[in-house]
Amino acid sequence: MREPGLITAAALDAVRGLIAPGVTTLELDAAASAVITSAGAESNFQMVRGYRHTICVSVNEQVVHGIPGERVLEPGDIVSVDAGAELRGWNGDSAFTVVVPDADRPDVVADREELSRVTEGSLWAGIASLARASHIGEIGAAVQDYIEGSGHEYGILRDYVGHGIGRKMHESPSVFNYRVSDPGAEIRSGLVLAIEPMVVAGSEETFIEEDDWTVSTVDGSAGSHWEHSVAVHDDGIWVLTAPDGGKAGLAPFGVVPQEIR
Repeated sequence: MREPGLITAAALDAVRGLIAPGVTTLELDAAASAVITSAGAESNFQMVRGYRHTICVSVNEQVVHGIPGERVLEPGDIVSVDAGAELRGWNGDSAFTVVVPDADRPDVVADREELSRVTEGSLWAGIASLARASHIGEIGAAVQDYIEGSGHEYGILRDYVGHGIGRKMHESPSVFNYRVSDPGAEIRSGLVLAIEPMVVAGSEETFIEEDDWTVSTVDGSAGSHWEHSVAVHDDGIWVLTAPDGGKAGLAPFGVVPQEIR
């Protein structure tokens, strides 16, 4: 699964480099598609019934599952991009959030960058916990603790969670981003999880827009989404959708990822 993971990372990197005022979300989709197809892989998002795009692009109050189209990005927008690739029957899945610069609204940019920073930090906290945990429920507890420890009253989406990944993009078990009473499945070598906290600046209450895909906040508050696919193996963990295996992200947590041999 390292190959589809790295292809996914490359596709997201291409998209990240294009995000700027005046760019349409459909242009971002085309950039990701070009990277994935040129690598001989397929977009696993297009294998989901009813979805025909390569990525999901969610802007501002949209948290996840936004559909690429003619929407033009504007200064100050907070943009979350989710993508995945399938190669030879194996899958990768990852997401990031970025804020479009806006010199006229530095306070808005700062608030949204902080939301993204905390969400990304909670992702790495969850991944770090995977290196030491015995059961999957410990991941959600670590994610929630990090978010609550930030000092912000952010909301964590409850209806959308992470998942197992392998031969299919979405597999069991579910990976919650908050503490639950059930300890969950035992963590064993060979397990691969897509950990993906979805965090909002206000209430966690959401609704699905008329396109039947886009998940937006009811109160209009901004959302952020970060995700990585992570493998557990005999020697430790390895982040499949990070070119460095997660070394930089895990360093603040004292975890050193071990490359799969």
